Amino acid sequence: MRAEGTLRRFWSALTRKKQNEDDGSESKLARVLTLLDLTGLGVGSTLGLGVYVLAGSVAREQAGPAVVVSFLVAAVASAIAALCYAEFAARVPKAGSAYVYSYVSIGEFTAFTIGWNLILEYVIGTSSVARGMSGYIDSLVDNKISNAMRDAMPIDVDFLSDYPDFFSFIVVLILAGLLAYGVKESTLMNNIFTGVNLIVIGIVLVAGGINCDPDNWTIDPKDIPEGYNGGAGGFAPFGFAGIMAGAAKCFYGFVGFDCIATTGEEAKNPERNIPLAIVISLIIIFLAYFGISTVLTMALPYYLQDPEAPFPHLFESIEWYAIKWIVSIGAIFALCTSLLGAMFPLPRVLYAMSSDGIIYKKLQTVHPKTQTPVLATMLSGLLAAIMAALFNLQQLIDMMSIGTLLAYTIVAVSVLVLRY
Repeated sequence: MRAEGTLRRFWSALTRKKQNEDDGSESKLARVLTLLDLTGLGVGSTLGLGVYVLAGSVAREQAGPAVVVSFLVAAVASAIAALCYAEFAARVPKAGSAYVYSYVSIGEFTAFTIGWNLILEYVIGTSSVARGMSGYIDSLVDNKISNAMRDAMPIDVDFLSDYPDFFSFIVVLILAGLLAYGVKESTLMNNIFTGVNLIVIGIVLVAGGINCDPDNWTIDPKDIPEGYNGGAGGFAPFGFAGIMAGAAKCFYGFVGFDCIATTGEEAKNPERNIPLAIVISLIIIFLAYFGISTVLTMALPYYLQDPEAPFPHLFESIEWYAIKWIVSIGAIFALCTSLLGAMFPLPRVLYAMSSDGIIYKKLQTVHPKTQTPVLATMLSGLLAAIMAALFNLQQLIDMMSIGTLLAYTIVAVSVLVLRY
């Protein structure tokens, strides 16, 4: 009987739920984020370097001109996940995203697991974007930075990078300092960078649109030169399987909107603005990807695409060198907004878990002047900076993918539990 009682208490502790009595009107954090700020955060964190790379890669290797359909399928899948987040944001306007949602609907053990999963996901996400930014800037100067670091400080460990990336380390720490300084200041910078990124995307759409040829969507396989993997030609040269394989790859181009859901205690009118910002940002993201992929595959045959840098390759082939450099600058701004969006949710999840007593209580400390979780921000920034300095990009991306899918799945399950 005593053992049975112990097991019952243990099970009760694992499955106890957080009471959602707070309507979100009171918060230690600064409630200053408007609908524009939230939308900018979602768009900025999602439309990173991928918008300049993903369409060319999928068109060349998976779907051909049907990459536009791949993006549509990926957008529908992302919209389903986004609507789950939107519903929870309206019901539970608290910081913490999937952690809080699972705590309210499923129980403490699941929330604990998801909370640590989110911490790992956001740390790795921040590190991978920082590493991507470092690699991109290095490529603009003919890899002089990486070559110098390999010669000066080589690392000969299988699971680590070839050299310590101090550029990534410093960038992440600067960003952490900006986030700790104030949420309004950091989102203002994010809005500016996101605006520049959208302007560059607009310039790319216009410049590429001028060179569009609809015949590139109906290429006869006989016209494809030898040595190129052109499939069966036409609009969907790799068939339905290619479209779906492309959609799976395109899905990760929509990852990032969930950072909006972590602003429940910093958004004005969160019950209305957070769900609305999630939906608006997803629409903007889809239109950007759809437009980019349409212009890219119409302006240049899919089998000639450069999977690494499709737009610089396109504008270099038509000798529009000014637009090529505009794209390069836009990509840097896109990486800045992605980096901010990747790191923004991390201290909010730590703050939420600390407030609930699941992790070290000191992490819920909010600076009285900046009204930000300073300790959580700087600690998470230091951890992400170390990972960015020591791990290579592909290892980081592989680790992040599992965490993203798990968070989306738990939020969807939590909606079902809360409803039924």
